[in-house]
Amino acid sequence: MSWTLENMADEIIALFPYACSVNLGIGMPTMIAERISAEQNIMIHSENGVLGVKGRPTKDNVSPTLINAGKETITVKAGASYFDSSLSFGMIRGGHIDFCVLGGMEVDSHGSLANWMIPGKKITGMGGAMDLVNGAKTLIVMMNHKNKEGHSKLLKECSLPLTGKNVVDLVITELGLFRPKNGKFEIIKLAPGITTTDLNMPELI
Repeated sequence: MSWTLENMADEIIALFPYACSVNLGIGMPTMIAERISAEQNIMIHSENGVLGVKGRPTKDNVSPTLINAGKETITVKAGASYFDSSLSFGMIRGGHIDFCVLGGMEVDSHGSLANWMIPGKKITGMGGAMDLVNGAKTLIVMMNHKNKEGHSKLLKECSLPLTGKNVVDLVITELGLFRPKNGKFEIIKLAPGITTTDLNMPELI
């Protein structure tokens, strides 16, 4: 039985120490903001200039001018702050963000990440990902384990254009939690009922 998106988010949250700073990419990682408890005192950073993102708003407290880097409306916690892009990227490039969680198209056994384009398809650009993969102290990739053809997205070598080379610390999919290490993927934890056969990557574990 594979993990749900909520299960994946909870597994990642369990890795966060008290009062750390976290940047969340668009897509799957946004679920994390909704499930972090106030007691953890985690400060979520958004590269468009917000520190202290709380989660999604309700109809009663939504503000069209309060958004994250993915242009989604957000709420903020007490003590939140706002700043311009130059200060925001100074935080990232200066190594002041403890964790970054990004979505991924491919991760390889050397810790390289491809998550920004498929050649021949329309793209909007890499955004802040190229800074985040190099500036955050710990990079976690949160993605589906297999592509539409049923092949593992954890590969020996990425085939798509890279966002960053040798940058990924951990990968979580609906099947388990993994660490790229020495040209293979170390299995840290598998989802309940999942075996190594289900991973479809025998030469990489």
